Amino acid sequence: MKKRFSSKTLLPLLFAFMIVLSACTSGKGNDVTLPSPTNTPNQTDGNKKQTEEGLYSIEDFSNVKTNEGEPIKGGTITYGLVTDTAFEGILNYNFSSGIPDAKVLEWFDESLLTWDKNYVFTNDGAATYEVSEDGRTFTFTIRDNVNWHDGKPVTAEDWEFAHEVIAHKDYDGPRYGSDFTNIEGLVEYREGKADKISGIKVLSDKKLQITYIKSTPSLLTGSIWTYPLAKHIFGDMEVAKMSSSSAVREKPISFGPFKVESIVPGESVVYVKNPDYWRGEPHLDKVVLKVINPTTIVQQLKSGGVDLVDSFPIDQFPDNANMSNVEYLGVIDRAYTYIGFKLGKWDEANKVVAPDPNAKMADVNLRRAMWHAVDNDQVGKRFYHGLRWNATTLIPPSHPEFHDASNPGIAYDVEKANQILDEAGYKKNGEFRTKPDGSELVINFISMTGGDIAEPLARYYVQSWNAIGLNVNLELAEFNSFYDRVGNNGKDDPNVDVYMGAWSVGIDVDPTGLYGRDALFNFPRYASEENDRLLAEGVSEKAFDVATRQAIYKEWQQLMVNEIPVFPTLYRSEIVPVNKRILNYAIGDGTGIYLHELAVSQDKPFVAE
Repeated sequence: MKKRFSSKTLLPLLFAFMIVLSACTSGKGNDVTLPSPTNTPNQTDGNKKQTEEGLYSIEDFSNVKTNEGEPIKGGTITYGLVTDTAFEGILNYNFSSGIPDAKVLEWFDESLLTWDKNYVFTNDGAATYEVSEDGRTFTFTIRDNVNWHDGKPVTAEDWEFAHEVIAHKDYDGPRYGSDFTNIEGLVEYREGKADKISGIKVLSDKKLQITYIKSTPSLLTGSIWTYPLAKHIFGDMEVAKMSSSSAVREKPISFGPFKVESIVPGESVVYVKNPDYWRGEPHLDKVVLKVINPTTIVQQLKSGGVDLVDSFPIDQFPDNANMSNVEYLGVIDRAYTYIGFKLGKWDEANKVVAPDPNAKMADVNLRRAMWHAVDNDQVGKRFYHGLRWNATTLIPPSHPEFHDASNPGIAYDVEKANQILDEAGYKKNGEFRTKPDGSELVINFISMTGGDIAEPLARYYVQSWNAIGLNVNLELAEFNSFYDRVGNNGKDDPNVDVYMGAWSVGIDVDPTGLYGRDALFNFPRYASEENDRLLAEGVSEKAFDVATRQAIYKEWQQLMVNEIPVFPTLYRSEIVPVNKRILNYAIGDGTGIYLHELAVSQDKPFVAE
């Protein structure tokens, strides 16, 4: 999982959350050139050195905060959720899908299982597990002291109930997919052929057994659903109304280290400590979360208006690397940004993608030329000062066992891009090219609002495609609108041909949750028999052998380079400034530091000198 404040809270599925990207503007504008590196001091805070070219390296950052001073009793901190849009407010992992909501959730909710730095489930969490010899049956035991925030015990029946809700025909969330259909009897339950899911058995108040149809290596690294749903609260609700209920939107509960005290929808949340937290009573008394616009984050940090932020705009780092009241932490992010091509629609009736061979972007030659036309190496250096870098495949280096570092992807080569388009019949008719049949070709490109570099970054991509004769229209959309239009709600906007997005991937390397036929988040609506084969083999019995699984995913990464339903643009580092009064904090996985341990050394934040 992505451990924010070291709470092991985000989804352990490869199903991904969305990250707000720097993006877009509307219409065409003046030509944009890549900016020059910012001239800043060669030495930052003692260990972040800048090269002569103005670049930084993620290798120079630590992911664990240096403790300065002793913790005081209690205290309140302020956490900045850095975004230019309100969080949606679907505050239950069983129904939510967006990263802003996940940032709100991670303070009071968590997975029943935790995992180590290699993304393998451990027995250190709120529940433990045992596995049968054939690897198909898991027996889970929830610890006796794990209770909901209202004092009711978290039970095996709550865990079963979460599966029943997600499997219900009226469920309107994003979770249902191959991870659930692999449970014995779950499909029959969904189709109304059974009253119970035969593969899930409640053995006692705290003990649950789940039997899967196939034993896969992903079961130990993320494809088990680990978020219960409080049946004493949701049990009498209609499934279709759960995600919009006050129990999700206004008064959410879970069993994490803090409890929600109050919410200003989309703007802020006040949490108070959960003295009954199963790991132990939290050090802090209160946490205040507030939405911070990227344009004001530096001022907020310098003044002590926020102690922590979920992320820091990389483009603002060089000018603020010497901020005296914070320590910068860094880690390779489990994420990548990408350009996606719409190749079909979502078939809502059958819950599968429906590729359209006549889609505007269906010609792989067009997609390959558009990849050749952009210089992502320079984008990473000039826009992000080396703290994001050229991406080559769809498994990021945060998963080093499976990322194919030997695969070069597709290189920047404008001459090659033009040659591909010429040979494929996209002839120039004046400034822009036509389709092979001679008709007009206009490509509608949509991206998200963001920080200061959003507009020039989006314009750079459009300019690069203009340079090879493609007429690309650019449109701006804020986060929630953007993902609705690309298909987060199952409805694909026909006016979107190409989009710029980002995925924050889960702990399991299996890409099915993003690129499988039954994946709602397969926004390109891409499918092929070869893709089906490789995704199935990646979670097959033979894939328990790591070398075999590596070979399968190496082949899959090359397939995606060949077929290009999307192409990755940048791998990402996560840079997080932390006020120096903060103690016991880390980012990344496997640090063994948890959210209830978070403390402060003094009542007030340090202020920049």
